[in-house]
Amino acid sequence: MPSASARRRVLPLAIAAAVVLIAALVFALATGLGRVPEPVAASPAPSVTPQPTATPSPTPTEIGFPADTAAYDVTGLPAAEVYAVIPALPVDADPSGPLPGFSATPAAAEIPVFAEPGQAPVARLLQSQTYGGTTVPVVERQTNWVRVLLAGRQGTPPEGNPAQLSGWVRAADVTLADDATRVEVSLSARTVSIVSPAGVETVAGDFGWGTDATPTPLGRTFIMHTEVVPAFGYTRGHPLVYLGVQSPTLAGFSGAPVAVTAFHYHDARSGPISNGCLRLDGPAIDRLAQLPLGTAVVVTG
Repeated sequence: MPSASARRRVLPLAIAAAVVLIAALVFALATGLGRVPEPVAASPAPSVTPQPTATPSPTPTEIGFPADTAAYDVTGLPAAEVYAVIPALPVDADPSGPLPGFSATPAAAEIPVFAEPGQAPVARLLQSQTYGGTTVPVVERQTNWVRVLLAGRQGTPPEGNPAQLSGWVRAADVTLADDATRVEVSLSARTVSIVSPAGVETVAGDFGWGTDATPTPLGRTFIMHTEVVPAFGYTRGHPLVYLGVQSPTLAGFSGAPVAVTAFHYHDARSGPISNGCLRLDGPAIDRLAQLPLGTAVVVTG
C-alpha cells in the first residue's frame, strides 16, 4: 500500500490531468470539433412542364360508292365518242342540276366507264380521239368516283333516247381540273353568256335556235370539239363549236349518222330558225371558240 507521502504526490498529478482534459474539451467545442454538422438543404427538383397529348388526325369520311381497284380489259368496249350508240349508258338524270366546277381527262390512253359503280364497265373513254369529247365536265363528285357527261348517244330517235349521255369513271383514272366557267344559253331571254368566277360576259343578245320540229336540246352539255370547216360556206370561215349533245328528233343530218348540236356563224340568226344549232354572229362565235374543251354549257328554255 502506498505511503501517505506518495498519495500526496499522485493527487496533484491527477488533478492536473483532469484540468488538461477539460481544457482540451473546451478548445474542441470552441473550434467546432465534435459539432454535429447541419443538414444541407436538398436542391429543388427541376420543374416539368406537362406536354399536351397529341390529338390524332381524324380519318376522312368517304363520300359515295366504295373504291374499285380491279384491273379491267376495256379494249373490246365501245368508245364514248360522237358516233357511238351505247344503250348501256344512262342519259343525264338531272339536266338542270348544279355543276361542281371540275373537268376530267383520262389519266391513261383509255379508261373504263361504268353505268353504275360496283358493276362491270360498259364503255371506255379515250385520252385522245378525232372529234374530242375526252375532256368532260363533272356533274357529281365523290371520294372514289365522278359522274361525267359523255359524247355519243344511248339511242337514236325516234325509238331511242338521244339525250345527253353520262357515265361514271373512277377518280383514280382521271385528272381533275378546276373549271368553274360555263356557258349559259337562254332561249327565252335570247342571251348567250360566259359565266366565270370573274363575272358574266354576255356575248350575244340575240341568236337563232331550233324550230319546234327540230328543237335545240335543253339541259347540261359541254364543248366537245372546235373546228373551222371551209366546206361549210355558211360559217363564213368562222369555227364551229360542237357540243356533246345531239338532236332530240333527228337521227342523222346532211348524210351523216349523227346530228350534233353546235354554235356556229350564220347570216340568218334570229329566233327559232335552225335544225337545232345555235346561230351566232362572228364576234360571239369567235369568243366561244376560245373556251377550252370540256367547258360546260347549260341551255334553258
